[in-house]
Amino acid sequence: MAKIRIKAGDVSMEAELNDSPTAQKILKALPIEGRGSRWGDEIYFSIPVEANLEPDANDVVSKGTLGYWPPGTAFCIFFGRTPASRGDEIRAASPVNIIGKLLGDPEEFKKVKSGTKVIIEKAEG
Repeated sequence: MAKIRIKAGDVSMEAELNDSPTAQKILKALPIEGRGSRWGDEIYFSIPVEANLEPDANDVVSKGTLGYWPPGTAFCIFFGRTPASRGDEIRAASPVNIIGKLLGDPEEFKKVKSGTKVIIEKAEG
């Protein structure tokens, strides 16, 4: 598992990428920078990586999950309910490839507003 750092405004947090094909493509493309958009308690933005939906893709994820949304070539950070959620679940707009997880408190990302610059880079060390 590769470690990355996600910086968004005042929030900086390490995360772990899994060994999925999509996560490996993202790792090779780092560093990546974009402007994050909020959709409920999800931040997403388009990245220069194209990948197909993987067999284990899912639209219901855990808090702190990092996902890749193929229709929008988007990197997604899930830290709470979205407009598509039912009850307490965390639901993406449609299935996402699960690419990793945050290693800190996902709630920190609630401080990040739409339009904030987000940087994803390899973690040092």
